[in-house]
Amino acid sequence: MSEVLVLVDHVEGAPKKVSYELLTLARELGTPSAVVLGKGASAAAEKLAAYGAEKVYVCEAEEIDGFLTGPKAAVLAQLITEKSPVAVLVPSNAEGKEVGARTAVKVGSGIITDAVGLTSDLVAEQPIFGGTVSVKSQVASGVPIIAVRPNSTAPVEAPGAGTVEQVTATFSDSDKAAKVVDRVIESKGGRPALADASVVVSGGRGMGGAENFGIVEALADSLGAAVGASRAATDAGWYPHQNQVGQTGQTVSPQLYIAVGISGAIQHRAGMQTSKTIVAVNKDPEAPIFELADFGLVGDLFTVVPQLTEEIGKRKG
Repeated sequence: MSEVLVLVDHVEGAPKKVSYELLTLARELGTPSAVVLGKGASAAAEKLAAYGAEKVYVCEAEEIDGFLTGPKAAVLAQLITEKSPVAVLVPSNAEGKEVGARTAVKVGSGIITDAVGLTSDLVAEQPIFGGTVSVKSQVASGVPIIAVRPNSTAPVEAPGAGTVEQVTATFSDSDKAAKVVDRVIESKGGRPALADASVVVSGGRGMGGAENFGIVEALADSLGAAVGASRAATDAGWYPHQNQVGQTGQTVSPQLYIAVGISGAIQHRAGMQTSKTIVAVNKDPEAPIFELADFGLVGDLFTVVPQLTEEIGKRKG
């Protein structure tokens, strides 16, 4: 079978969940090969082999961590030229899309971003126009580079050989045009990252104020979920902007999305409507969010949500 390259998103050799999802998807298209770039890359091989990686291409050149995305695109472009894969899969996050786009320019290929599905003949399902329309897209020239949204594919283990191959690359001045001058480690709580979470609970304008987001957090914690917020809530200063779900915030596609006090404006829907199951809690029975929801609860969120949290606690106990 033809080789499919998967760009691995990792932190010092610890792959993120989206990388396992991409390897699972790649197995349906050909023979998966992981591409791991940067510090700690070699440590990822065994974990990636567990999800089907037959080969693991590793490059730990100092330039990869010392500069922005240029060196990563250079290595990926070199591998495409040398290996002639049938396709390249990258995470549809900020870095993945930039690396993919830079690589596409280097090798003269087309790129599709924000894919939520992919057929065996490389036809991607892609939401456009703020998620109001779903289209089928296919790259017309070169090796297809496809950025796939996190949580679009359930990761399934399937052992692969995981043969490590070291890659030596050369970098042009343009690859090193933007240098990293500092790094700050963001403090983290116990909740999963919003983009990677399989369950997300979000609050909106209906929360009424920052002091009431504790209700959303309590429900999220009972489910082991990430916490999101609508643009109205973040613009009002009720919750941090990095937790915003929507067209101008983060796009999520969890197994379960619970919208609390969110009306369902198109801006918000664009960021969460590919969720597998959507539950909405709103006191307005005409709220647009109910058009999208699989399950809807019409009622006062300040009564409904604490009761829901309490019941989940009882079932877990």
